[in-house]
Amino acid sequence: MRLLSECYPRSIESRLMRKLGLPPVVDENTEILILGSLPGDESLAAGQYYANRKNDFWKLVGDALNENLHELTYNDKLKSLKIHRIGLWDAYYACFRRGSMDKDIAEEEPNDFAVLKSVAPNIGLICFNGGEAAGMKDSLVSLGYQTCLLPSSSPANRGYRGGRLSHWRAAIRNGAS
Repeated sequence: MRLLSECYPRSIESRLMRKLGLPPVVDENTEILILGSLPGDESLAAGQYYANRKNDFWKLVGDALNENLHELTYNDKLKSLKIHRIGLWDAYYACFRRGSMDKDIAEEEPNDFAVLKSVAPNIGLICFNGGEAAGMKDSLVSLGYQTCLLPSSSPANRGYRGGRLSHWRAAIRNGAS
């Protein structure tokens, strides 16, 4: 865990706020959980996962499912995920972060993943949306989950040369039973 004093000069540190994540979007039928780090400021303000239209999450998941998710309302997006047995959550319950970039996360507090066993007992695969979330891999593997790392849906990762969609498509199509 990084400390504030290691990440920010004192003048900036005093202006940082502790940010709280969103509740999980899962139920007893969820089979695939997509785990981000912590929603960005736009998503936190809206109370919606991946509310920043510049983020490619809804396009990537929609293309993997052959659905046009990015043009739907948020509630309809969540309904589609539920139909496909896909859930959303984040690695961190809370952290300090200036802005929305993962590189600026400090004093992170992980979510209690053990609760998933009772709330969403059918999860078989947890997909990390980027490297920061993948820091939870050991904790989740110790709970018995299979995991996979997906290229981040962040607009900062559009230059990824490995073909982001092919990775997302394979995980979503192969992870569901």
